[in-house]
Amino acid sequence: MVMQIQFSPPDITEKEINEVVDTLRSGWITTGPKTKEFEKRIASYCGTPRAVCLNSSTAAMETVLRVLGIGNGDEVITTAYTYTATAAAIYHTGAKIVLADTEPDSFEINYDQVAKLINDKTKAIMPVDIGGRMCDYTLLKEIAESKRFAFHANNDYQSAFGRPIIIADSAHGFGSKRDGSISGQAADFTTFSFHAVKNLTTAEGGAAVWKQNNDLDDEQLYHEFMLWSLHGQSKDALAKTKAGGWEYDILMPGYKCNMTDIQAAIGLKQLERYDQLLARRREIIEQYDQALKPLGIVPLDHFTDNIASSGHLYLARIPGIEPEERNNLIERFAEKGIATNVHYKPLPMLTAYHNMGFTIEHFPNAYAQYRNEISLPLHTLLTNEEVDYICENAVNILSALEVSS
Repeated sequence: MVMQIQFSPPDITEKEINEVVDTLRSGWITTGPKTKEFEKRIASYCGTPRAVCLNSSTAAMETVLRVLGIGNGDEVITTAYTYTATAAAIYHTGAKIVLADTEPDSFEINYDQVAKLINDKTKAIMPVDIGGRMCDYTLLKEIAESKRFAFHANNDYQSAFGRPIIIADSAHGFGSKRDGSISGQAADFTTFSFHAVKNLTTAEGGAAVWKQNNDLDDEQLYHEFMLWSLHGQSKDALAKTKAGGWEYDILMPGYKCNMTDIQAAIGLKQLERYDQLLARRREIIEQYDQALKPLGIVPLDHFTDNIASSGHLYLARIPGIEPEERNNLIERFAEKGIATNVHYKPLPMLTAYHNMGFTIEHFPNAYAQYRNEISLPLHTLLTNEEVDYICENAVNILSALEVSS
């Protein structure tokens, strides 16, 4: 029998549905009490002073850059191995996108290249926690600190750091840990995605958090995020409902990227279940590893002595094959009803970034990661029977290959 296995459907229970219904019946469906409560719980979960919920991780990344005063004439370093959202957020501020290759045989940004790319225009470094595995933020902070002499601050927030600011694109990494720090505590700022395919979903949505910094006024910083996300309006809709509270001002022409209470309602119940969701993802990853590693397949190492990934994606590399062979494998999995994917095509291979002057030849490590990568289904609706079915078929399909390093 051929099973039909989706790649990454959302895990929604009656708890989330009932919370959304409660929100609809409350009469308050846009940004309101449930969004504010969700922000508090995210900050508590991550151990950060505050959290800001927005309508996407992309909006969160751009808003962080905007709040920090990064724009025309500035440079931001990120990785060539990511989805377009990371670089697009930089592009829309007017800052220059500077791409680094990955480490050899790794999905992580190339740390030596980052150090070499920093100059007096560099305002931020934006690594990406691909698959839910955190980058080495201790090393990135050391690199940034070593470049203080070249840093020129544009505003008070930048002065509070006095070096390139580290902004983690942890769209995949909510709940991940490295070197004793949970995602949100390691980088200066961290952004998360709650898109429909993410571990924790609000259908669409995202959040930004920042680590404790005695030189930052957390309430003022939160207010700045609110201004950028709500047209620069001095009061949000919830504040305007207070008696006599209609009066407001527009302090700047901001954006409109707030999260709604309907979205936050889903997130609140997802967060209540999140530790169990992470545990289930780990079970599936360990079963995949047990089946595939003996074949010579090289998966992303989600769990080590100092790393506990959020287990968002099961990225596996198949040594010795080329993209065309990989695509044939995807078709063979599809014939067995198993949806697979590729994460990611490096940015220089995409038209928009090629037109900016980037070429994949300058990023050989990123291309090597892409050329033989395939992602297996990894989600918490998978039954044990389905995981067994995927493993059995993966072994049958991949063992026929001449796997070589």
